[in-house]
Formats: sequence, structure tokens, C-alpha cells
Amino acid sequence: MKRGISFKLPNEYGTFLGNILNPIDISSFSWRIGDRESYKIINNELCEALFPEDKKMIEGTALKKLLENDSYYVIFADLQAYPKGEIAEINTYEEFEKSNCELVLLVVDSYYATIYCKDKDKLELLFKNAQNYAFEDIAYVTDENDTRTELTVW
Repeated sequence: MKRGISFKLPNEYGTFLGNILNPIDISSFSWRIGDRESYKIINNELCEALFPEDKKMIEGTALKKLLENDSYYVIFADLQAYPKGEIAEINTYEEFEKSNCELVLLVVDSYYATIYCKDKDKLELLFKNAQNYAFEDIAYVTDENDTRTELTVW
């Protein structure tokens, strides 16, 4: 069974998180912000953190604005989409399956991206979107090939 997709991102500044999530209505969710190291780019230099350290949750409208309007550099990112106001904490795929979390986006080392998505139609849209952005090595994550033991970037 398909759990998600994985692919490689260009190791450069941009709006890649917004690009990755383009087929999803980001604003319709509450988002849990897990471990992260990502920076806004101002005058072609790394500046303040993209996600403030004191925030563990962000509403979709604010996240959409942040991810689609500012250039940034993602080193690590862990984002989880929940129905409005229903944030929880999940750490494994089994917890993801049982939870109300709809989608998990993980970026590791600025390069490796993985998306877990319960909605199979959205998963197909995310796969086609990754192809449209010409991300590299796009593949489905399945029950058979998923080596991840925890849904975390660390």
C-alpha cells in the first residue's frame, strides 16, 4: 500500500515547501511544527528563523503566506497537517495511521523530502506536482520499502 512519496530537492534557496504543498489547501489545516532548522533569505543571506522556536503550531492561512511569499532555505523541516484545532503529537507511521493527522512533510539535510498522506487522491496530486517541479528521484513510499522507524527529521 502507498504511504507517501519521497524525492530530492535542489539544495538552494527558494519556496520549496510551498511548491511541494501546492496541490493541498494549506489554509484548511492547523499545522504542527516539529523539529526544524529553516531560515528566511533577505538580501541573499540567511537571516531569522522561518519558524519561530517558541511556536509548535501555526494556522494554515499564516503558513500559506509564509511558505509562498518569502524565499527561505530549509535544512530540516517537520510539518504535520491536522483538521482545524485538532493538533496532536505523532512519532511513528502507526500513530499517524490512527491519528487525525492528514499529512506529514519531512525535509532532511536540505535535500531529502518525504510526504506521508492518508488521502490517496491527494497523494497522486502531490506525486504529479513533484514531477511538474522536476524534483529528482520521485518514488512512492510503500509498506514494503519504508525504512523510516519514526516520522521525524532527527
